[in-house]
Amino acid sequence: MGSDKGLLEYHGVPHYEFLYGLLKTVCERTFLSLREDQLELAEGKEYILDRNQFRGPFNGILSAHQAFPEATWLVLACDLPLMDVTSLELLVENHSDTNFATALATHKTGLPEPLAAIWTQQALIKAMDYLPGSKSSCPRKFLLQHEIKLVHPAQDDVLINANDKEEFLLSLKKVMSR
Repeated sequence: MGSDKGLLEYHGVPHYEFLYGLLKTVCERTFLSLREDQLELAEGKEYILDRNQFRGPFNGILSAHQAFPEATWLVLACDLPLMDVTSLELLVENHSDTNFATALATHKTGLPEPLAAIWTQQALIKAMDYLPGSKSSCPRKFLLQHEIKLVHPAQDDVLINANDKEEFLLSLKKVMSR
């Protein structure tokens, strides 16, 4: 993208603020996952500093787990510009701690979105054991190796990722047309 995706604006505020607000409506507590160079974003918000012990997206997820090892985590990526509260409520309503993990998935692919998912303590412990010996640090590949619950939002486009400028502009148009 060439810039911090959480700072992009789709809804009139930096997207990390928009998503933080959505999460506050469905979670007991809400945290930002931040690198040291992002600490200025924490003002007035709870946050967890990445420990830089793990590769890829697992770094933030497992840093949160290490900070609160008994917690079940609803994980949400900052590059989901069309995410809405209805989809998050659906995810939460369909989760049970008896599930290994619960993830949103599109109707089209049926693949779990690990960064729009609820990770149990059991899943996070297994992920910590999995990573050192694995060639992949992809959370989706990890989830596909386990029995998880998939939840399909009403509209697949809530799981569109904006990872480059073209996807940003396309997503912005979709947000404006809603």
